[in-house]
Amino acid sequence: MRAIVDPENTLARGLAEIRRQFQVPDNFPQPVLDAAAEAARRVPSQHTSRTGWDFVTLDPASSTDLDQAFRIERSGEDLLLHYAIADVDWFVQDGDAIDTEAWLRGATLYLPDGKAGLYPPVISEGAASLLPSGDRPAVILTIRVGADGEARFEGAERALIRSRAKLAYDQVRPEDLPAGFTELAERMAIAEARRGAARVDPPEQEVHAVDGGYALVFRPVLESEVRNAAMSLAANLAVAAALLERRTGLFRVMAEPDARAVRRLRHTADAFGLDWPGMETLSQFERGLDPREPKQAAMMLAIRRAGRGAAYQAYRESETPWHSAVAAPYAHATAPLRRLADRYVLRALLAIANGEKPPATATEAIATLPEVMARANARGAQIEHAVVDLAEAVMLQGREGETYFAVVTDVDERGARMQLCALPIVARVSAQKVGPGDQIQVRLVEADPGRRSVRFERVSGSA
Repeated sequence: MRAIVDPENTLARGLAEIRRQFQVPDNFPQPVLDAAAEAARRVPSQHTSRTGWDFVTLDPASSTDLDQAFRIERSGEDLLLHYAIADVDWFVQDGDAIDTEAWLRGATLYLPDGKAGLYPPVISEGAASLLPSGDRPAVILTIRVGADGEARFEGAERALIRSRAKLAYDQVRPEDLPAGFTELAERMAIAEARRGAARVDPPEQEVHAVDGGYALVFRPVLESEVRNAAMSLAANLAVAAALLERRTGLFRVMAEPDARAVRRLRHTADAFGLDWPGMETLSQFERGLDPREPKQAAMMLAIRRAGRGAAYQAYRESETPWHSAVAAPYAHATAPLRRLADRYVLRALLAIANGEKPPATATEAIATLPEVMARANARGAQIEHAVVDLAEAVMLQGREGETYFAVVTDVDERGARMQLCALPIVARVSAQKVGPGDQIQVRLVEADPGRRSVRFERVSGSA
């Protein structure tokens, strides 16, 4: 983590410009706020009481829009995951002002100086959020995880729950968590290895608000976060299988890097001095990489850039939707406060759990959601990149002429991509006869926060 020295408040002005450029809403229209205030008072009447069950949540400490709460129990050799998901559908009616605005937004947008929520805070951070401040309506997904890590959908019900604790990734202790939490994650890891899945994420550049200012970081993923993600993985795999069995649903899909990309990645691994046996698949190789080791983290970044990105796809007859990173069909159902699509997947799932056909309102929405979610995801990615570019430029402003050591992470027709050794900054430089893993020395030529750009040149004779 590196604090950004910004005495002239350039970063704040730049963030305001990003919000303007990408039309990030700073509030909700008054009719939406009025409708949300009324909806938040809606008393649950179609929910079984599960307030006697011990649910907890596990999220970043600052989070208030809590989508998931969980409890785990044993059933013979299996683990039963009771995964409570915020029942957004209870508060939002098809075609009302809240719903119409949500379809325009698609997803929550995150910036260092605040988020633009999918739903008004009175719902997303109040009535629907699974905070430990009273009873909350939820959709409880029951997922059976076998000793082999296979996750099977057991049922879904609308229920009232009461979370007993809001746990944080960076503070949680093993004794705070339900028995079976770690074991469930280990079982899911076993199943992933058997499928040849690769979900190991490299450190990512992020801009955080800290102590009244901002910092540019490479954020490592905490062990508690990895284990928490295993529960969402179990649920979403089981949900996808249940939807496929009924020939309906919305799926998250991602293609493998093509053969040409894999050949390039093998050259990249050679340049980094990483051992990639000829008989080992890309997924098998990636699972063995350690994001804490710089060259291996750079290799993981190269693999991510070689992929063709994830997308949403509605059910298609005679076609199995495939997500290469999990090596299985996969759905999104566990974050309805932040993703529009999840609300309709849960609606279809509740019908399936009750032996019914998904309602037309769900199937019609699912047919149009891939395009809506693609726009929302593209916008979120553009904002994220713009924020990082701005932070890099602000951090380097006034340091023109300084030299830095860097490691080349990738080379393409646009030049070399490099990671500075002393700062959490990734940039490009025009450099000849270099390859991934090479260390070079570069000089900062320009840092322009207004254009959110930095420019380096290679120092002649650098290693």
